[in-house]
Amino acid sequence: MEYVCNAQFIPWENLKDKTVFITGATGLIGYTLVQALLYANKTRQLNLKVLALVRDLCRAEERFKDVDNDALEYIIGNVEQLPYIEHPIDYIVHGASQTASKAFVNQPVETILTAIKGTENLLELAKAKNVAGMVYLSSMEVYGFPEKGHKVTEDEIGTLSPLDVRNSYPISKIQCESLCCAYAKEYGIPVMSARLTQTLGPGVNYNDGRVFAEFARCVVEKRDIVLKTTGETERCYLYTADAATAILTILLKGSAGQAYNVANESTYCSIAKMAEKVAAQGGIKVRYDIQPEALNGFPKTLYMYLDTSLLQSLGWKSEGGGIAEMYSRMISEFIKTPFLYK
Repeated sequence: MEYVCNAQFIPWENLKDKTVFITGATGLIGYTLVQALLYANKTRQLNLKVLALVRDLCRAEERFKDVDNDALEYIIGNVEQLPYIEHPIDYIVHGASQTASKAFVNQPVETILTAIKGTENLLELAKAKNVAGMVYLSSMEVYGFPEKGHKVTEDEIGTLSPLDVRNSYPISKIQCESLCCAYAKEYGIPVMSARLTQTLGPGVNYNDGRVFAEFARCVVEKRDIVLKTTGETERCYLYTADAATAILTILLKGSAGQAYNVANESTYCSIAKMAEKVAAQGGIKVRYDIQPEALNGFPKTLYMYLDTSLLQSLGWKSEGGGIAEMYSRMISEFIKTPFLYK
């Protein structure tokens, strides 16, 4: 939190006496962002108010039990049926979304409707509250399947078949980005999209189903890493605190209707290479048990090398270190409190 608070490229003064509404507040990125804002509020004396939309109050209170809650207020509900919010709102970060790969295949209707209905509701809220800024958390998956070795910029949306049910996730993300752009143009809403790569570090739920969390659990539990694909997929990664600084940078300095890639370009590697690095770091081995991709909802092999020049032009830079550092911090938290976020 000190790392985020000390980011000189964020115009913190713009948040003084403001109210920030965050959806998906108990998820990894929402949780990190809430923590960062509350820490900055106290450290920088911003007189900031954070409104967190949560489905489960008990889970939220457990998740944030160790933070200074004076500036935090929970709004109980969901994005599909957004409750009435009487508070003034200056900024919105919309992070509520389905994130489990299996759900993209098993619950594609819910994946699509949660995304589109939720985003429409948040954009209408932004219009009603006349917000100063809004960020929609999108995904690198909107790029489909770029060629290996190609560095992807924001104007290169990929081709995705609507007949592949797993594409319920990336296609709904594209539709939501289009909706954000439309609201920016037609109604003047200052809304931007952040296309994040996979994010890891402190704050990850111990039982998170994504592959990077499984690698960390294997180290903690002294189990070999078992890859169920060849691990050829290549992508960049992002440290949790870097995700928070990127979102705040886009929120306060971005251009309405624009999308921004968010990643640490120096971390670009294959899943197999990452597994080998983590295994060597944790004193375990990597084994392979190849299974059909469709059974697990895994995307096909892809090469997602994101170009972050546009985000860097706003002054943002990644300082969260490489993959070894990201895993070291995440594993340290797992060891201290492995079942805290069960």
